[in-house]
Order: sequence, then structure tokens, then C-alpha cells
Amino acid sequence: MADNTVILDGAGVKRALTRIAHEVLERNKGVDGLVLVGIRTGGVHLAHELAARLNEIEGVTVPVGAVDITMYRDDIKGHSEHLPVGKTDIPFALEGKKVVLVDDVLFTGRTIRAAMDALMDQGRPSCIQLAVLVDRGHRDLPIRADFVGRNVPTSRSENIIVVFDEQNKPTEVILEK
Repeated sequence: MADNTVILDGAGVKRALTRIAHEVLERNKGVDGLVLVGIRTGGVHLAHELAARLNEIEGVTVPVGAVDITMYRDDIKGHSEHLPVGKTDIPFALEGKKVVLVDDVLFTGRTIRAAMDALMDQGRPSCIQLAVLVDRGHRDLPIRADFVGRNVPTSRSENIIVVFDEQNKPTEVILEK
């Protein structure tokens, strides 16, 4: 049986998302021209949570979209016909927007690279920034997050699990050894 350690409890997750929201506002000097795009599935839930925090702080609704990276992954060549493909739902133009790409856990960077490819196929944003709840290290690609809830050094054999409740609200982050 695996040993599990709670890295962030519910209150810790809320604090991390609130801090990320403030950092996003500071870096972008407000929400003008800002959109959030979550990577399916955990990143989408976190993007909605981040949008709620931005609304609480600024009183403005920031548009939220979702990107599915299944067809952009570099580890499925020859196997793509067997994978379930989710839906990319970006109900706004990306052209000239400041996109904050949101994911739950940053690991090798390959998911982020795939998501950026998918975004560029949708339009040309003025910039793409990356917000993650947890950065666990072990990059295969030169990708870093602009906004990080928590840095958690891990071994490659460990896993980070972000737990969501029935309403898709993040409740805790677990390190599984």
C-alpha cells in the first residue's frame, strides 16, 4: 500500500489559488484582455476556481475556456485511434489576448507543450502564461510556470494527485509515495 501525504488541504488550496490570482493581476495590470484556458480535466476545474477568485478581487468576469490535448500529445503516435478525445471549448477569440494556461500538476512539460500547440491552432494570443497548482520538477522540456501554488520536489516514482469533490472543487493535494 502506498504512503500518502497531504501536501495541501482544502484551505491550503484556496490560499494558493488566491495568491495565484493576485500574482496574475499584478503581472497583467488587471484583467483587461485576459482569458483563462484550462487543460482537461483538472486544469479546467482550476481555471474556473481562478476565474472566481479574479471576479471576487476585481469584480470582472474573466472568460474561461478548455483545451483538450489528446491529439497533440507526443507519446501516442500510432495509438491515437484508441484514445478518448475530449472537447476543446474556447468560446472566445484568442487573437491578441493574454492567455493564462491553467493545469493542476506540472511535471515533464510535455502536456504544456501540447497545450500550447493546441492553443496556437486556435489563434495567435499576444502571450501565454502558465499557472499550475503544483510544480513537481523533472522537466523533459524547457518549460516553467509563471504562477505556482506550491513547489513539491518529488522522485519520478512518486505521484501528485489533486483531489476534486462532486462539484469539481479542489479539496486537497496528495503526494503518493
